[in-house]
Amino acid sequence: MLDLKRHSAAGLLLLIAFTLLPGVAGAEISVAHGSSSATPAQQSESAPEWVYTLRSGETLSDIGQSLLMDRVTIGQVLQYNNLPGNARLSAGDRVRIPLAWLKRQPEPARVSSASGNVMHVSGTTGQKTPLTENSVIRVGDEVISSAGTATIVLADGSELRMAPNSRLIFNRLTQYGKAGMADTRVRLQRGEVHTRVKPVLEDGARFEIETPSAVAAVRGTVFSMQTSPSGSSVQVTEGVVDFGQPGQVRRIPAGYGASVSTASANPMNIRRLPPAPVLNPITPVLTQLPAELSWQQDGANRYRVDIFEEDGGTWLQSREMPGHRFDISQLDNGRYELHLAAMDRQGIAGMPAITSIEVDLQARTPDLISPEPGESVNDDMPEFQWRLNGTNEVARVEIAEDEEFRRLITSSEWAPDNRALPSRPLSPGQYYWRVVSEAGGNSVAASQPRSLVVNGTLPPVRIISINYLDNQVRVFWEKVDTAKDYRLQLAEEPGFNNIIKEANVADTTAALRLIPGRRYFVRVKALSDGPLASRWGPGRELYLD
Repeated sequence: MLDLKRHSAAGLLLLIAFTLLPGVAGAEISVAHGSSSATPAQQSESAPEWVYTLRSGETLSDIGQSLLMDRVTIGQVLQYNNLPGNARLSAGDRVRIPLAWLKRQPEPARVSSASGNVMHVSGTTGQKTPLTENSVIRVGDEVISSAGTATIVLADGSELRMAPNSRLIFNRLTQYGKAGMADTRVRLQRGEVHTRVKPVLEDGARFEIETPSAVAAVRGTVFSMQTSPSGSSVQVTEGVVDFGQPGQVRRIPAGYGASVSTASANPMNIRRLPPAPVLNPITPVLTQLPAELSWQQDGANRYRVDIFEEDGGTWLQSREMPGHRFDISQLDNGRYELHLAAMDRQGIAGMPAITSIEVDLQARTPDLISPEPGESVNDDMPEFQWRLNGTNEVARVEIAEDEEFRRLITSSEWAPDNRALPSRPLSPGQYYWRVVSEAGGNSVAASQPRSLVVNGTLPPVRIISINYLDNQVRVFWEKVDTAKDYRLQLAEEPGFNNIIKEANVADTTAALRLIPGRRYFVRVKALSDGPLASRWGPGRELYLD
């Protein structure tokens, strides 16, 4: 390994360790630059720099391609570090690089979750499209939430959670090559956003949220910010935020909130946030809903509960309420993060108490009540009844032609009810029905099927054509969709009291051989598998010369 101290004793003074994002081996920030014999190519003493540690198998050429701007050469880097042009570096050696030399490239943000009505407005075309999971957000784009929420992940892993009725504009999304640093600047035009910002380099990367009345510059923190026509406010739960009107910025530490008003002469109001409430124990795995979240009374009049998906970060619910208990309901199976905060007199949420829960609901098999097995009904919209055996379940009735339910005819809507009608009338015939229950969005259970007969009559069959050829007659009739076969009768008088020929036919045509010079009469009716009544169609006269 090359010891850089051999080339510059002052080149590695007082290094402050800095943890990089995945993909970068190691880096540091130096608070002293170069040496007393710095060359003109070096940056000034106050210019920020980045110290990069080479990985195994990595060369200076690799560093130049992945990290440096096109106008910066490896020779300049060696000169900046007081190294000769033929220096050979190996894994573990450290190289100082001014931040101004690092590549800057647009790096889009991505949507990790979106729910409800959220729109994405392109900054280049102005086209509005629904925001969906994995949508890509570029510089100049806007995200507008009305009744929905969205979670957006930036290039450095920082996270923005938009509340309903918010508008966010992305003014800058820049990344420093593969250094893991980003320069992000967004404008919160209205509404509320919760942020979790990755630590950024001092004087290097930056994260900034601007509103119409204030600006918040962040160095790595968790905070919430709101804006409206009356002003802007911020609440810091981790780290620090530089907040205020331009030129009047104050540093707000964790546990404090600040607000600026568009109507007040006082530039800023800084106050301590209400402390996090003390939660009472809650079962970590919920097997039935609703369940109760409760906490100790601490003098606050109102509280706010926010529920987030633990994996995707989706902001599912935000409720304000009095008292000291909240019913958890209408959650699918999965893991969730619950935030509870007391509200101050200005309606600002304080420090959150955070707990995680898992919902694991299992659907139970419903009990069928009516119709009875094999029952015949005269109504083409029969009512089906059952009993649910689980909690927080929804169910629907399914109706099929076969007992294995491979050919589903119709069903009812999913609902937490114990009775339903089919979504459309049932034609006469035999059917099978069952009830399927669902709990937690992914657990289902189905009852055993029951048979059902819908009574009715098959329509009469009308003969539509008769063709004569020599002493043969071919008869054609209408098709009946619900018929399995047809029965044909031949008689010598129109009352069909003396049947001389009767046969079942699977097709809608039949050929008859008749004796010339005699009159005949023919008629057809449809047949079915079930006990359905059928009627003869009108007779037609046949005659061969």
